[in-house]
Amino acid sequence: MKVKVYSTKTCPWCIKVKSLLKEKKVKFEDIDVGADQNAANEMIKKSGQMGVPVIDINGKVIVGYDKDAIEKALSH
Repeated sequence: MKVKVYSTKTCPWCIKVKSLLKEKKVKFEDIDVGADQNAANEMIKKSGQMGVPVIDINGKVIVGYDKDAIEKALSH
């Protein structure tokens, strides 16, 4: 399973997403779009959104902290 979390250091919803993934013992790549413009561009291209968090779970893109959608994507 490949999981990427596009986030910023100050985003409370990003922290919630990462806490949820850690709680479920899911390994993920944390990408700070506040510090990496190329990563921010990649996130916008994938999601069509500029807001964080954006979660990519095996190619399924979820925008925002949507616990049900995250858990569903993790179960596949």
